[in-house]
Amino acid sequence: MYSPTISSPNPFFIRAIHINSYNNNQRVQITNYKYNLVSSKRSRLYARNSVNQEKEAQISQEREDIANGGGGGGGSSTSFLSILCPLLKLFSAGDPSGERNYLLEEATSSLSTLARFPWGSKSLSDGLSDQQKVDPPLRLQLYEFEACPFCRRVREAITELDLSVEIFPCPKGSVKHRAMVQRLGGREQYVTSVFIALQKGHILCRFPFLVDPNTGTTLYESSDIVKYLFQQYGGKRNPSFGLLESTLLTGWVPTLLRAGRGMTLWDKSIIEPPAGKLELFSYENNPYARIVREALCELELPYVLQSVGQGSIRAKLLYEMSGSKEVPYLVDPNTGMEIGEYKKIISYLFQTYSFPST
Repeated sequence: MYSPTISSPNPFFIRAIHINSYNNNQRVQITNYKYNLVSSKRSRLYARNSVNQEKEAQISQEREDIANGGGGGGGSSTSFLSILCPLLKLFSAGDPSGERNYLLEEATSSLSTLARFPWGSKSLSDGLSDQQKVDPPLRLQLYEFEACPFCRRVREAITELDLSVEIFPCPKGSVKHRAMVQRLGGREQYVTSVFIALQKGHILCRFPFLVDPNTGTTLYESSDIVKYLFQQYGGKRNPSFGLLESTLLTGWVPTLLRAGRGMTLWDKSIIEPPAGKLELFSYENNPYARIVREALCELELPYVLQSVGQGSIRAKLLYEMSGSKEVPYLVDPNTGMEIGEYKKIISYLFQTYSFPST
């Protein structure tokens, strides 16, 4: 019977197979490593491109917001103003530099004053020490626009606290001052303030925006600004009764009655601001000073607001300068002009700081 002979395997042959198998496994591992490395690089590149695209879209949107005067991502108040502005312009007197019906101007501004009585008419600094009555070393800076009811709330607090503040008007269509808010406040801080405001149940307005160089504080939301001002410069007292709560009830009345004056940039205003800031002696709820502040806002003219409410420490200074305690009173260091009658102030501002209407 035939039986096959089984020979022992050649050890060199087996070693060759093992080496070949090992090399094949190594090639597979290296290939997989290279594939994973390329995939990882592609994923990181894709993620980086996505982030860059999001940033570019965000920057583009911010620029569009600034150019359109929308302020970017504002709350319901900003959206409402965006709708209200063109409607009010239909009923406004049109060209702010042209002839005005001053009888109508005074009537609507006086009704606005009655709507906001008693806020923003007198100084509440009687309970403060002499040291607290002195203005802080560095002036506060407020970015706002006249027609905004939430900005009005802050200006009323400024009158009651008898503060001297630098005002940077930010009307709809403004570029210079709204861009400054973007740089000073930043999108990240604004988004944070939106989140906090929504948590508190507040209605957030993109303006006002406060900068206090004395403490390094920057604030967006109007009720937070008012509380901060009273805590920091009002002897840590609470805001006067009804100041915060009244905004939704009567804060919109002046905006409506004044047909959106102080809301939109006048398209013939000068591009570059004057070298020196104008000074305006005023108190918030004065009907004549309101009309002047509207003009300053429409011309986007930065100015120093010298609060002179009833009982103000600046009343004596105003009397020494003008021979009267009546407001408004305008001082222009760029031309040396000092004017005390609101009609003359309006005429002077548009003749000096805007291009002639054609």
